[in-house]
Amino acid sequence: MVWRTDETEMHEDLYNRFDYDGIFGTALNRFCVQAAVGHPLTVYGKGGQTRGYLDIRDTVQCVEIAIANPAKRGEFRVFNQFTEQFSVNQLASLVTKAGEKLGIEVKTISVPNPRVEAEEHYYNAKHTKLIELGLQPHLLSDSLLDSLLNVAVQFKDRVDTKQIMPSVSWRKIGAKPKTVSA
Repeated sequence: MVWRTDETEMHEDLYNRFDYDGIFGTALNRFCVQAAVGHPLTVYGKGGQTRGYLDIRDTVQCVEIAIANPAKRGEFRVFNQFTEQFSVNQLASLVTKAGEKLGIEVKTISVPNPRVEAEEHYYNAKHTKLIELGLQPHLLSDSLLDSLLNVAVQFKDRVDTKQIMPSVSWRKIGAKPKTVSA
């Protein structure tokens, strides 16, 4: 998700897309919009789906660090470009706490998962190399979450509430997602 750079902060007309629907919307966007309009946060299935997160400002910093610190001849390096990892349940908890700071009562419900994915999985990616090389991350809990929620509240009158609940299912009735065991 790309969100709010110094340049886009200069004027409201420069704000970028904020997808919150069941197809293109990220869990974080959906949760912020749901909290803003007083709808329970909708966790898909068990809520154990986990992935890495990275602030857009850190993306640029990661590229700069990689260029400034080239690999030695014959060295193979992989940079996992993220600074934090969260499950959907953890995101719901973070949005709930941020909402409470704004005086919003936030509730969470579990809904059937419309996606074909493992609802709980092992995710333990490492991202230490960029930190070792000097990455100064902008963490979700430090900056982005309050900004996202405040914008959702500011523009809550523009929310199409018909888009809040998933309207598309990628599942065949009775089909189980294929997963790889850890």
